[in-house]
Amino acid sequence: MKKIIALILVGLFSIGALAANAKPKIGMKRAQEIASSRARGLQLKAKELEHEKGRWIYSFEFKNRDGSIREVNVDAYTGKIIGVEQEDPKKEAVEEKNEKKGKN
Repeated sequence: MKKIIALILVGLFSIGALAANAKPKIGMKRAQEIASSRARGLQLKAKELEHEKGRWIYSFEFKNRDGSIREVNVDAYTGKIIGVEQEDPKKEAVEEKNEKKGKN
């Protein structure tokens, strides 16, 4: 009985320690404000929270005036911009097709 109680207490302590060290996410709204600083005047096409390459990121796609896409990725914990990519419509279509295949 004492062992069971001790194991429960150790487990609760471990969970509490992990929670104390966890950083809160900055939130979609704040991440969008940050991403918009790299896409001033552009129309937001899509946004999502995703786990990519071992980290959580907010990904935003903005439509450029020429029809291409500017993707801005923001670290979900720090709020730092970790990537900005330009994609033409052809590359975007291929990505969308591959995503649909992966979801099926």
